[in-house]
Amino acid sequence: MPTSEQLLSEYPFAGKTLKNRVVMAPMTRGRAGTERIANDLMAEYYGQRASAGLIVAEATVVSKQGIGWVDSPGIYNEAQVEGWQKVTAKLKETDTPLILQLWHCGRASHSSFHNGELPVSASAVKLNGDEIHTPNGKEEYETPRALETAEVKDVIQDFSAAAKRALDAGFDGIEIHSANGYLLNQFLESKTNQRTDEYGGSLENRLRLLDEVIDAVLVHWPKEKIGVRLSPNGVFNDMGSPDFRETYLAAAKLVDSKGLGFLHVMDGLAFGFHELGEPIVLSDFREVYTGTIIANCGYTQEAAEAAIAGGHADLVAIGRPYITNPDLVERFAKDLPLADDADTSVWSRPGAEGYTTFPRHPES
Repeated sequence: MPTSEQLLSEYPFAGKTLKNRVVMAPMTRGRAGTERIANDLMAEYYGQRASAGLIVAEATVVSKQGIGWVDSPGIYNEAQVEGWQKVTAKLKETDTPLILQLWHCGRASHSSFHNGELPVSASAVKLNGDEIHTPNGKEEYETPRALETAEVKDVIQDFSAAAKRALDAGFDGIEIHSANGYLLNQFLESKTNQRTDEYGGSLENRLRLLDEVIDAVLVHWPKEKIGVRLSPNGVFNDMGSPDFRETYLAAAKLVDSKGLGFLHVMDGLAFGFHELGEPIVLSDFREVYTGTIIANCGYTQEAAEAAIAGGHADLVAIGRPYITNPDLVERFAKDLPLADDADTSVWSRPGAEGYTTFPRHPES
């Protein structure tokens, strides 16, 4: 029987005590409809998985400009706030905090989401990769339009307004999505940021947008309830820069300097590795960040326990297994087998199938 003494132990977090150190990772599931409003089905989905110590809700766009995924939720109008209140109310019936991940897709989008206007990015650098799913089906990625300096200030305000709405919606915290090749990540990496203004060029300038977004959300949230997500080793959405080690450790130092509550690090290589040097590991982040570290990407029960027991991570986020195992923590605790997650064809369909229809184990 796998030992999960540390993984299933309590942990102090943002003024609460988590009942275990298992985090349900944010996963885009596309159930919010064309108006991008969270709904009763989503409340049921998260409620089914409330045995997690902490849940980071799926990436949620901060503006219409940030859209890049079919039927993903938003947090840029009052109807969306009211929709999310259904979800947070469900979770408040449990002892599981729910955090909202704030998202802007940047170039990982398509003009069909934006009435024919090109998606935006740090620079006009095309994403070289597979076709993107759009309202019109699969289409080729386009070369994005570089944001003007004044428009960057607008993006910062969008994150600030979204953070305030997340508070109004009843969330327990927020996570700034600066990973996986989305907009803030596009400004961070030298591969995608070729700007010559105050937001490009030097590492200090490439960090500026993240820095200013953090300051903007700190207006609404206490620092211990804010975190940042980074993907230092990832190639997802055509990322990976030769200076990745310097860049991401500097980003972690920035988060530490702000005293933010957590750093969500996709240190695992399950989404691919750019192979531009030795991977950055959790111990590297321990040297520069003093808060709570959430490890992520491809962790098994055994690997999660080892990361916590070894002092490298405080919490471990688990993604795909949570789709087919709503009772994942109970299965860990009782050494029950996990349900097969091989059939991904049902994961992104509209409706309940492949979303809230996965059963608990009879013994959980």
